[in-house]
Amino acid sequence: MATNKTMKKRSWLIGAIVLAAILLLILARPLPFLFYPDLPYLALLGRALYIIILACFMCLYRIFKGPTGADRIVAIDILGIMIVGLCAILTISTARPWYIDIGIAWALQSFISTLALSKYLEGRGFEE
Repeated sequence: MATNKTMKKRSWLIGAIVLAAILLLILARPLPFLFYPDLPYLALLGRALYIIILACFMCLYRIFKGPTGADRIVAIDILGIMIVGLCAILTISTARPWYIDIGIAWALQSFISTLALSKYLEGRGFEE
């Protein structure tokens, strides 16, 4: 029977191989955009969108699997930042400026919720 240390190394190796394969897929084949096909930097936007979606899934994994509450709070905050980046990419690719408004509102909400969760985990009230 494999020891805990060997199983941990094996799971890290499998995770690294899967992550490298996904990144190679991103670099080899960008996401096709249906919005404005004549943009000069369309492949860059497609790859950036792939990378942000991959990073969002990694943050969701940390939120569900995080060993401590602080890890989960940081992952939620990073997920909010990536959603703001996603809104910026959508603004550039669709030429619709209201995505930036959504991103700004999301950033404010994410900041306030991170502060509230931090105070809750610390055991202090909101008036302190």
